[in-house]
Amino acid sequence: MDLNYLKKLLKIVDESGVDEVEIEEEGTKIRIKKSPTYKENSQNVFPFPFPQNFQLPAQTPVAQPQPSAPAITEEKKVVEDKKPEKKYHEIKSPIVGTFYRAPSPDAEPYVKVGDTVQVGQVLCIVEAMKLMNEIESDVNGKIVQILVENAQPVEYGQTLFLIEPL
Repeated sequence: MDLNYLKKLLKIVDESGVDEVEIEEEGTKIRIKKSPTYKENSQNVFPFPFPQNFQLPAQTPVAQPQPSAPAITEEKKVVEDKKPEKKYHEIKSPIVGTFYRAPSPDAEPYVKVGDTVQVGQVLCIVEAMKLMNEIESDVNGKIVQILVENAQPVEYGQTLFLIEPL
């Protein structure tokens, strides 16, 4: 399609009282529709030249959400009261990947709940991009909880284990 032809069509539609024009020539279909939201004397931001009286859509301001004060509910207070008093050490995933409790599908898991672990002991594997990354304990302690199921995806920083330090 010829750009000059398109410019002429735009000019004709703009100068006339017509709001919409549809033209079909040799398998090419053009539909031009004027919108009442256009303003005159808008700046041309298109990479190709349009007629000087071509109008751009009007800018409409976007309302910003107002922050609201967090509501403290009775349910939240109950949950806070039920937190264990002991401080557990969290072992978090250092990468995004797939969590595996054992070195192979038919092998025993590295650790179970209740096991005592030493610093440097392998707790699990996180596979990322076909690389098996061993996750080691950084504290001596007892495994209190395993928070991820075998072969589940994990995110960076996601807690995998809770360990009670000894």
